[in-house]
Amino acid sequence: MIIEKKIFSEFLFSGLDYDDYIKKNKIAELVGVNLAEYGDTQKKIVPPPFFSVDPKFLDDPLSPELDDLSRLHWLVRSRKVTTILEFGLGKSTIIFNDAILKNKISYNNYIVKNLRRSNPFECHSVDNYEKWIDEIRKKNKLDAVIYHKSKVVMGTFSDRVCTYYDPLPNISPDFIYLDGPSIYAPEGDIRGISTHHKDSLPMAADILSIEHFLLPGTLIVIDGRTANARFLKSNLQRCWTYCHDENFDQHYFELTEIPLGIYNRLQIKFCLGETYFSRLNCT
Repeated sequence: MIIEKKIFSEFLFSGLDYDDYIKKNKIAELVGVNLAEYGDTQKKIVPPPFFSVDPKFLDDPLSPELDDLSRLHWLVRSRKVTTILEFGLGKSTIIFNDAILKNKISYNNYIVKNLRRSNPFECHSVDNYEKWIDEIRKKNKLDAVIYHKSKVVMGTFSDRVCTYYDPLPNISPDFIYLDGPSIYAPEGDIRGISTHHKDSLPMAADILSIEHFLLPGTLIVIDGRTANARFLKSNLQRCWTYCHDENFDQHYFELTEIPLGIYNRLQIKFCLGETYFSRLNCT
């Protein structure tokens, strides 16, 4: 069941002052951006129409967008995230590493002693493109990041054509970021259908396959990829709060259910606070 709440993103980012947050957390420095030259920290960078769908651009990274990266950092910090699952490496990986290491400094003692979290303060980043993995690993010292090189295959979910990373890390994330794979990553086809076409769309189903393992309180963030977000929205089966913020071009899904037990309840109370229980969709 999906409960759509247009104001959910306002709740998620209540209190976020971009300029102040970027300076305090050195977001621009982390991703190699000259803040003086960048200009408006909330400006949107619009790439050419075929930038993300033409294979000749696969080696060209997107320019960092400080507002997007600030929101990701803010979410990991404000929600006291312990374990990140990231699909698609990039500047976000650097940001996640910084945010979750700061969480470790702030919350390690409580979380290790009181919560059932077996991969605390880790960011598991999955990508099929070995060049990207090697480049990020060599250029950055990201102590919290565990890299996963996985192939991408065409598959089906309830007979609907989609893609899957194989393998996936065997973890229980409380934050998932979907920004991969590219449409040219999957191997094979399903009855002649694949995403290897400039007019095709990303259609990852990995989250659907692990939905019933996720803990209440888990947050999914999708960067763009609106068709993929709608695919997830149409097929997720549990109780989710959903919002598409068109200004940010991001989608947010929060698994807003009654806690599974004592340790999940403790985690929610500590990481998300009592306001979570006022958002419960299923009682």
